[in-house]
Amino acid sequence: MDSTNFFHAISVGAIPILFAVTLHEVAHGWMAKLCGDRTAFALGRLSLNPLKHIDPFGTLVLPGLLLLMGSPFLFGWAKPVPVNPGRLRDPRWDMVKVAVAGPGANVVMAVIWVVIAMVTVKLHIGGTFSLWVVEMSRWGVMANIFLAAFNLLPLLPLDGGRVLANSLPAGSFRTSFEKLEPYGFFIVLGLSYLGLLRVPITAIALVIARIVSFVTGHG
Repeated sequence: MDSTNFFHAISVGAIPILFAVTLHEVAHGWMAKLCGDRTAFALGRLSLNPLKHIDPFGTLVLPGLLLLMGSPFLFGWAKPVPVNPGRLRDPRWDMVKVAVAGPGANVVMAVIWVVIAMVTVKLHIGGTFSLWVVEMSRWGVMANIFLAAFNLLPLLPLDGGRVLANSLPAGSFRTSFEKLEPYGFFIVLGLSYLGLLRVPITAIALVIARIVSFVTGHG
């Protein structure tokens, strides 16, 4: 991607990506609060201010590199909101709710971006601004779908891994799976480098896209 296209991509992609990663984390915190854990709330992490959630690498560097390389996948992360399972009313299943809340928020945001694009087109707002909003909406849909799909991979510390770990019955397999969490980041990077995440991310993204299409009636 040349510099002109790169900066154009930044102009239409920065806002959707920041909202996607910020609201993803805020959704985790709000669900934890609803389930009894006020840790994130007490630390001011339920704010919609992106500056409170930005992770320099996961929010800025990695998405920027993916854009620059013309990657078909765009994903990243914000600083995880702190959750204390011991304060949850039902630690095992409430953690499942907390984990699902993040990708769930991304699906809702994808729907909202589709609606924004549809309204912009129906209002017949002409000119560059309209094109910019529609393109930004397209980025918003893609960013949220792929962020949700990426996080739903059944690997710790991703949300899908959290769901899987807490859904498994107590035993040696669950314990062994949870012991992989400290190495999860490197496992994800390794699988991504080998191209082994392309198929599962695409499959999950297609399911989410169908859900968004069904809800909005726009496919």
